[in-house]
Amino acid sequence: MKNWKRMFLSIIISAGLILSTASATMAAPQQPAVKVNDQNVNYTGGTPVIDQGTTYVPLKMTLQAMNAKLTDVADDTIHAVVNGQTITLKSKLKRINGETYVPIRVIGDAAGYEVRWDAKTRTILLAPKAGASTQTGGRGFMWEVENNGNTVYLVGSMHIANDSFYPLRPEVEKAFAEADYLGVEIDLSKAADEAQQKVIMDASMYQDGTTLKDHVSSATYAKVGKILEQSGMKPDALDAFKPWVVGTTINSLKSVKAGYEATSGIDLYFIQKAIERKISVLELESYESQLGMLDGFSKELQEKSLNDVLDNFDVLDDAVEKMAEMWKTGSEEQLLEFTNGIAADGEYNKAMLIDRNIKMADKIDRYLKNSKKEEYFIVVGAAHYLGEHGIIKLLEDKGYTVVRK
Repeated sequence: MKNWKRMFLSIIISAGLILSTASATMAAPQQPAVKVNDQNVNYTGGTPVIDQGTTYVPLKMTLQAMNAKLTDVADDTIHAVVNGQTITLKSKLKRINGETYVPIRVIGDAAGYEVRWDAKTRTILLAPKAGASTQTGGRGFMWEVENNGNTVYLVGSMHIANDSFYPLRPEVEKAFAEADYLGVEIDLSKAADEAQQKVIMDASMYQDGTTLKDHVSSATYAKVGKILEQSGMKPDALDAFKPWVVGTTINSLKSVKAGYEATSGIDLYFIQKAIERKISVLELESYESQLGMLDGFSKELQEKSLNDVLDNFDVLDDAVEKMAEMWKTGSEEQLLEFTNGIAADGEYNKAMLIDRNIKMADKIDRYLKNSKKEEYFIVVGAAHYLGEHGIIKLLEDKGYTVVRK
């Protein structure tokens, strides 16, 4: 596999979370539509909203679309009648313009519906569950480490995904259900905070009055404009942004068109569930550290990476499909191949993997050594785990036994 593909795929599985966040701040996402039993829910007044990675819908109208009736709602407790039976559920609720909103996954699950996301049409689909099913979206990557009464599950993520990744294996869902904490690279739900958006934009945009064409060659700049025009955008639409952001945004144009989005990523899936379960989300890194790493790449590497994307724009969606297939089969051999491919560029490999892996492994080590007998569910990019400098090897060097699950 050519080096450009390795670099592109490594971005998806190791730094895609912050990259997707940076791209998302450039334009407000279209609010999702909702279908129940393949029928559009026509909300009057309030409409679905996305807040900190969770989709909230008007409670009463959504229940009506499910042929359910709301009987009472107080604080964070809901009572409703579904198929002649009274259900009670607790969830984080919101009041918007006098109307009660609820996380759609919570209300859908409680009412007996399977909740799915169609990225291409940005529609949330609710259909009655057909009973227990053993079919899953793929094996994925999960390892287990135990020490001093503590258990840490290590889950490898793709930061962008689609509906075909779900449902996850029962073993993965069970491990999360028993966890006391969720650990992620960064908490993507915080991207909606005004302060975090400012941090992202300050690092992503030129602050000295210059623009992209002042920092890349005329040939590179011309290629950017041509691809943006092909994608229905103005050729200078990304002039204010640095090369690493431009490359990421152009990547996302292809991945979104292919149906892969951060909203369906493994990280955000579990962040949403952690919010619903009201368990703490631990950050192994920070927005500042990831942005500092990406913005710290040399001018030469930033332009080279941008050209890798530009020169291979027509086949980027194929690369995403190959990565998705690797995740679903859970092939350690293929994952290790991709991870080792990153080592071809010393600057990139050190910043993207080596330095970050050491810091993440040190935090996991502290979780394992505490005396609280707790369970941690850690979800980071899959590229961080394998290889000579991977988290698994670093933990084994500390004396731990890491078991694939």
